[in-house]
Parts: sequence; C-alpha cells; structure tokens
Amino acid sequence: MDSFDNFQYDSASSYGGAASVIDDNSSVYTANTNVRTPVDLESLSIVDDRSQTSSVSNGHAGHHHHSPHHNGTIEEDFDGVLDDLKDESAVDLPPHACSYCGIHAPASVVKCLICSKWFCNSRGNTSASHIVNHLVRAKHKEVILHAESPLGETTPECYNCGSKNVFMLGFIPAKSDTVVVLLCRQPCAAVTKDMSWNASLWAPLIDDRSFLSWLVKPPSETEQLRSRQISFNQINRLEDLWRDNANATLADLEKPGVDDEPQQILVHYEDAYQYQNIFGPLVKIEADYDKRLKESQTQTDITVRWDLGLNQKRVAWFGLPKLESGEVRLAVGDELRLRYQGELHKAWDGVGHVIKIPNNVSDEIGLELRRTEGVPSECTHNFAADFVWKSTSFDRMQLAMKTFAIDEKSVSGYIYHKLLGHELEPQAVRTQMPKRFSAPGLPELNHSQMYAVKSVLQKPISLIQGPPGTGKTVTSASIVYHLAKMNPGQVLLFV
Repeated sequence: MDSFDNFQYDSASSYGGAASVIDDNSSVYTANTNVRTPVDLESLSIVDDRSQTSSVSNGHAGHHHHSPHHNGTIEEDFDGVLDDLKDESAVDLPPHACSYCGIHAPASVVKCLICSKWFCNSRGNTSASHIVNHLVRAKHKEVILHAESPLGETTPECYNCGSKNVFMLGFIPAKSDTVVVLLCRQPCAAVTKDMSWNASLWAPLIDDRSFLSWLVKPPSETEQLRSRQISFNQINRLEDLWRDNANATLADLEKPGVDDEPQQILVHYEDAYQYQNIFGPLVKIEADYDKRLKESQTQTDITVRWDLGLNQKRVAWFGLPKLESGEVRLAVGDELRLRYQGELHKAWDGVGHVIKIPNNVSDEIGLELRRTEGVPSECTHNFAADFVWKSTSFDRMQLAMKTFAIDEKSVSGYIYHKLLGHELEPQAVRTQMPKRFSAPGLPELNHSQMYAVKSVLQKPISLIQGPPGTGKTVTSASIVYHLAKMNPGQVLLFV
C-alpha cells in the first residue's frame, strides 16, 4: 500500500488550495473515416458562428459554404452531436465512471472500498461532491484513488494508527515543503509528539463537502457539461435502490412503483388522525429499511472461541470485520444468530444476546447463547453470524401514534397541540431552580450544558440537539435527576 510519507504537493496551494495537476482528459471520441492520411486534431474546432463551418476531406480543410440549406444540415448535425454527448448510451463508460454522472477522468474519481462503486469530485446539481454525497448517504468511510491518478492507487489512511475514515483524516505539512503527513483528527493529530509536525496546521481532507483538489481533482467544466445530469432527489432514490439491488441504475427509477413517495410531513395538522396517517407510513418505511439492513449484514468464515459463563451458559467469542470497519453497529443486548456451516458437526444454529462489544481491551464480541444443547463447542471454524431484527421499537411507535389519535387525553393538552403544530401561548413552569445543576456522580456541566438544564426545567417541553461528544447524555441524565427530585411522579424523556 502506498503511504503518504513522500507525498508531493504544490507549496503554492496553501495546503489544500488549487494545486497544479496535469490535465488528464481520459474521454476520447473518435470518428470512423476511410481517410488514411493523419489529421491534425488541433486544426479542428467548433465555432460559435454556425454560419461558417469547416469540413475535412482527405486530410485537407475544405471551403466555407454559406447556403441556407447547407447551414440547416450542419446545424442539425451539430445538435445531433450534442445529443449524442448527452446520451449516456452513446458511449460505453469505463468501469471507473462515476455511478451518478458518468465522469471518468482518473484524477477526478475515487472508489468506495465498501461498495466498490466509483464516484467523482464534482458537485453537479448538488451542494456536495458526488463522492461525499455517497459516503454520507451510505454511511461508508473508506476510499481508494484511481491507479492512473497523480497519486496512484492509494488508500488515504492515518500515518500513526492506520485509520481509513476519510471524515476523520486530515494532513499536516512536515518540515519539508514537499511532504505532508496524514493523521486522523482524534487522537493522533492531538497527541502527536513528533517535533517535525505542527498540529496547529492540521486541516481536513474534506473541505466544503468535497475532497481537496490536490487529492481528488474537480472535473473540468467541459467534463461536467458532457456528464449525465442527476438531481439530489434522484441521488437519494438511487441510494435507496442500492440497498436492495447493488446493480440498480438510473433507468430503474422509472419503473412502476419505484417513485411512490409517501405524503409530505406538514407544519400544522388538523387533528391527530392526520398526524398518524402521515407518520405511520414513514415509520413503516424506516422499519422495512432497518430490517433489510440487519438481514444483509450476515458475516461468514468466522472463527469462534468457546467459553462457559458463571451461569453455566455457553459464550462464543469472535470478531466481526464489518464491525471493525464501521459498516455495521452493535450494542450490548443485541441479538445474533450463530450458525455452523462446516463438516465436522451436523448443521446447528443458536440465538444469543451480546454481552460484550469491542473496546480498548479487546476487539472480540461476546455472545451468550440462550440454549446450550447441541452446541458444537469442539469446532472453532466455519461459523456465520446473522443479525436478528426486532420490531419492538417500531411497534411501540405505531402503538403510541394510534393511542395519540384515538385518545386526546393520552398526553397533556399542551403537548397534544404542540405536536400538531397549533399556535399556543408560551408557557413557563414555575419551579425552584437548584443551587447546583450538576448531578451527583456525573461529570461537571459546562456553561452551555447548565443553560440547557435550566431551560428544560422552566418549560413544559424541550428539545436538546448537538453533535457527537457535546455531552447530551450527561445533560439529559442531569435533567432527569432534577426532575425526579422536584416531581414524585413519572418523568417522560425522549433521547
């Protein structure tokens, strides 16, 4: 694997600006002709004034013709050529063409290592580049450059820990003006002790929702005009199709039933029945997607280490490569089905719940089986793991909306009308503020978190938002602590 130790970059690019990259135009169009004399391609051009055109015959330029009939023919041919350039079926695209728009300049495309699809660094009709759009929508994080790109077939990864998450990767210039070092934002860039690196100069590889130009070159205007035009809505629908059929194309979007969109959510609802009729189908769509996602995460060729728990139940210890790459998520309490597919024991499968997930101590997963009968504990290879999908959370959502629709008193009047978007007078809850907002046994709150706790305690309904790592969980736990002290009744909290 190529490293970035000796990566060459243009020092005039201000570490991520426009760098001078050789224009590699891989799109070549040829015309069939019986002329054997070499033609000077530089002498051929398309002029804006269509009243004057040049023709080539036997390698020589012909005379200009001004007849109206001939001009009409030329204009029709010109428009036909433009139509051919726009028609994706007129040109056989190479395998590395962008799966959205068809751009295929090697310097402008990268391959997603998770789904093996190629995408370009063009924004097209969207606010983000196509590759970033895909990575966000598909929740993928690893890419590889094209073999014919200026950097070659290289996978961006952290120089220190080897992480390939492009959303965490950035670069730091070394002492040499021609070398940069790739480091992930946390923890490597923050804790590096190498004196040749200045951590304050760290900059992300993805800036303004596209890859830096010295890493993945933005396609030229000509390439973008010649590419297939795709809207943001089409991108979203195509990504949804890929979850069921990895080979789906834009043409599949036109098939009957594919474009059946659910009702749009509203700002104001007439009553709780309308609320349920709109959100019920959305919850069903989310449940179907979650089920397909879980069932598609089967992993084979797993090596198992067997153990016996203190409760005399069998515990299987193994690793999941997809979990390590961030492609799937797992939590303690999730259910997995373990299957044996080898020849040393008869076919077997057993369901258990996860008692341990990878941490700083070990990357192994611990699965405690429900039943111990017939467990092939003497076998260690040829196992497969399936994710067991449960509809419990989605069933509860549907039941809650049904209850909300048929019983107006299922929630307080304020919350009822607030959920339906009705205009209400602001209400304040009279309560005695605690002297100390931080809860015992929990980390100390910062000013923003204390303000959130204070605001929640004074309002009948609140919403707390924040990116990962901002302390939403600690803030919520502190709120529950204070509400429980103030009110002897139940506390309703949505997390």
